[in-house]
Amino acid sequence: MPLVPHIRVTAIAQRVAKLKWQWAGHIVRRRDGRWGPKLLEWQPRTGKRSVGRPPTRWTDDIRRVAGSRWIQAVPKIWNSLQKTYV
Repeated sequence: MPLVPHIRVTAIAQRVAKLKWQWAGHIVRRRDGRWGPKLLEWQPRTGKRSVGRPPTRWTDDIRRVAGSRWIQAVPKIWNSLQKTYV
């Protein structure tokens, strides 16, 4: 949503959120064996995170909107969820 309609300036937070959502969709659609999708599913061998408040992961925001199985989301559903995320 533009801050001032006649100069068409968009809030930076909305733009970043939209780009993040689009990048996640791009990575998930890849089926050529690249590292991107594999890294998103990677879990440390110990399965533990550091002590204290756990840091927010890149995928935590996406999981909050699309669910834990967001990698299997159908493109039509993915596009409709973007409006909820952004």
